[in-house]
Amino acid sequence: MVKSGRVYLDWNATTPLRAEARAAMIAAMDVAGNPSSVHAEGRAAKALVERARAQVAAALGAEAADIVFVSGATEAAALACAGRGLVCAGVEHEAVSAWCDEGLVPDADGRVAVAEPARSTLQLANSETGVVQDLPEGLAVSDLTQGFGKIPFAFDWSGVAMGFVSAHKLGGPKGVGALVLRRGLDLAAQLKGGGQEMGRRAGTENLIGIAGFGAAAEAAARDLADGVWEPVARLRNILDAALSGGQSGTISVGHAARRLPNTLCLVTPGWKGETQVMRMDLAGFAVSAGSACSSGKVRASRVLRAMGFDEVAAASALRISIGPETAETDVMRFAEAWAAARASALARMG
Repeated sequence: MVKSGRVYLDWNATTPLRAEARAAMIAAMDVAGNPSSVHAEGRAAKALVERARAQVAAALGAEAADIVFVSGATEAAALACAGRGLVCAGVEHEAVSAWCDEGLVPDADGRVAVAEPARSTLQLANSETGVVQDLPEGLAVSDLTQGFGKIPFAFDWSGVAMGFVSAHKLGGPKGVGALVLRRGLDLAAQLKGGGQEMGRRAGTENLIGIAGFGAAAEAAARDLADGVWEPVARLRNILDAALSGGQSGTISVGHAARRLPNTLCLVTPGWKGETQVMRMDLAGFAVSAGSACSSGKVRASRVLRAMGFDEVAAASALRISIGPETAETDVMRFAEAWAAARASALARMG
């Protein structure tokens, strides 16, 4: 996607808002009622919430009654993980690892073997490397955020007890997400007050955000079924070959593992990731050095450190994440600009 000459290659941080989500949100702005009110205006608002719940559930391969709307994946992670004594690997997002013991060890490609699924949490896909995990039957919790809408997944068939997603990772608005849990599973609310969300999460529902989320989830599921991510994977592979194949000393992280179709993580030891991001930003390209939630923290990637990279290499990562709107000319322009910047940086480093 190009705007004003710029190229956006940071889809894992957040995706552009889908037209379907924008239209649903604008329509929801004209609905005056509170979803908890019993009068006609309240029922109209409640109907929008329930329609979105059904849309998100269908996209996730779950039942509508098992969807709990929250403010985003971070809140959902706390709701699912807090106080449960779960174990995880160091490749998990910090919103998950904050509540878990990092007792699981990933291999060099970022894949994680789980010995005790019932007391473990494992992400579906990693936001920095794109590595996709095989979720074991009976897994307690899974962060589905990055994989949702990009790769086939059905919650009801997965054997996972609880999972969570965020709207802005698939073309919905920021500030809304969902927890999905297996039928009959007890869940103690952390936000207490009213009886919203079947007593699992108090607080007036974000009607506008939820409406946009539902529309985005429905559109994302349709796109996935139509194969829109297959050409994205082809572009990612072209970029991978251009940037790592011909660049001695640059590592394509997780190359031997199954990855999301849109994600490429490169490590050029000694060339700091934040420096690469700034150079590319000045050249007109939006990329990142890792998870957007770690922005402003000048430090090595904890994901790469968990995978066995040393401190220097883990501080030298660049993540490129593309989407269906990314053109081949976009990635080739980026490849040319990045290769030139890399040559200049390595020459200065001697």
